[in-house]
Order: sequence, then structure tokens, then C-alpha cells
Amino acid sequence: MNNLLRLIGRRIIALPIMALGVTLLVFFLMSFTDPSIPARTVLGEGASPEAVAEYMDEHGMNDPWPVRYVDYIGGLVQGDLGTYGSRQTPVATAIASALPITMQLTFFGLLIAAVFSFTLGVISALYRDKWPDQIIRVISIAGIATPSFWLAVLLILLVTMAGLTRVFPSSGALPDIFTNPGGYFGRMIMPAIALAFPVIGQMTRIVRTAMVEELDKDYVQTARGSGIPENVVIAKNVLRNALITPVTTLGLKIGYLMGGAVVIEVIFALPGMGTLIQQGITGGEIMLVQGVVVVVALAFVIINIVVDMLYLLINPRIRTV
Repeated sequence: MNNLLRLIGRRIIALPIMALGVTLLVFFLMSFTDPSIPARTVLGEGASPEAVAEYMDEHGMNDPWPVRYVDYIGGLVQGDLGTYGSRQTPVATAIASALPITMQLTFFGLLIAAVFSFTLGVISALYRDKWPDQIIRVISIAGIATPSFWLAVLLILLVTMAGLTRVFPSSGALPDIFTNPGGYFGRMIMPAIALAFPVIGQMTRIVRTAMVEELDKDYVQTARGSGIPENVVIAKNVLRNALITPVTTLGLKIGYLMGGAVVIEVIFALPGMGTLIQQGITGGEIMLVQGVVVVVALAFVIINIVVDMLYLLINPRIRTV
């Protein structure tokens, strides 16, 4: 228990350090952009150079980037990510409405990936080198080789050609899950499948390899020789030991899914973080782009730290390291 608490403590201590490094990197890269862009966005393209210079002085845009970074961190700690647009809309408000949609898409993508990859991986291992294994290998290779954005476009074309756009719309508002669950899942299913399919290909191979390695161990042969039913050996012994690494790997894929969701949202016109960052890039909203990138990066860091700590709980062997 002491070793476990010590390892978890290390992860918790590393969290603010990694978060600070992420914000520093993002802010430093964004400092290379033209600082007059936000001023012209607010004042209009026809604003005079004097008005732009005055706006930049009032908002500290001419200060050295280390000074602006300290001010930004001070606002970030208080939940202030700045404002954007001519109406000076708070960036935090825009992110608060977009982030839940990205998280929902990430969750459904993770759920689909987990169900299919673990099922296919176990079946492939149990029927090693037989026709189910060969078919699943083809599926997994196709998943690994298929970019999610290409699959998203293909799904839209297939649904359109089949005349199913009313059931599975690729654009439009996202219905409320409580008042219109059918419309919600119809709108969300295609983006979730496009997001999950590459992960299914990768995870199926990992699950199969872990299962095959576990099935070849001596204790499995001993249990079978002792007359223990095959389903008991698989369910109580093999699965429990074999799925430790795949479960942890799947947890690490959450960050990948979240990053992929940003791209998928743009293709399917979902009002999430991807659409928000596209709006910021096309509109020259530096504060909006910076805020979205920082939040997504921090979410990725936090998710990886949490998964790392869960791995310590799942795998007892690492606690003694």
C-alpha cells in the first residue's frame, strides 16, 4: 500500500508541472502570430493604424511574451481565458458549451472501440489460425490503414446514396438526448464509428496478442489437464491476466480519440471543440484558438495521468517496482 501511495503521489505531483509545460509551449508558439490580428478583428478591417496601436497598448499586446504569459496564467487560474470577436465573447463560455459535445463523442467512440476490439480480439485468439482469426485480421488491418477523416467522408457518401440522411444526418443541430434520444444517437453514431474504427484495428491486435501469450502459459495447460471447464479457465484466469495491458492501452487511446474528435466534428458539423477551433482559425481569433488548444492539451495530460494511476490499481505487480 505504501508503494502504491508513493507512485500515485508522484503522478499527482507531475500533473501541475506537465500542465505548466503545456501552457508554456502553446503560449510561446502562439506568440509568433501577428498581435494586431485580434485588434483588427474587434475594431474591423477598416480601423486606422492609430486605433489598432491604441487597442494593443490598452490590452498589453505590446508587452514582452513572458509578461503576457504570466498575465495569461493568472487569468487561467481564475478561469479567464480571454475574449474574442467584436462582441468580446468570453473564450471560457464558448469552450463550456463546446467541450461537453467533444467529450460525448469521445465517450461513444471509446465505447464502440472497447466493445468491438475486445470481442474481436478474444475471438481471434480462441480461434487462432482458423477462418474467424483470418477474417478478424483483415478487419484489424483495414482499421489500422483507414484514416478516420476518410472514413467519415465515406460514411456520409454511403448514407446519402442509401437515402438514409433523415435517420443518420451528417449536419444540423444535435438533438437533446433526453427529449429526442433517437435523433441524438442518429446524429452521433456516424461520427463515433468513424472515430472508433482505427482504434478498433489497433486494439484488436493488442488484445489478440495478449490473449495468445496467456493461453500458451503452463498454468492454462495445467488447469485444462485438471478437468476445469474451458469457459471457466478462459473467464476466470486467462481474461483477467491478459486484459491488463489492453485495458491500459485503451485508456491511453482516450487522448487520441479526443484529438481525432476535433477533426471529425468539423466534417460532421458538430458544435464541439473542433468547430470552435476552426472558427477561431478562419476568423483570426488568436485568443479563441489558444484557449481551445490549451484546454484540449490539459485534458489530454489529465486523462493520461488518471489512466496511469488506474494502471497501478489494475496491475498489482507494478506496485512493487
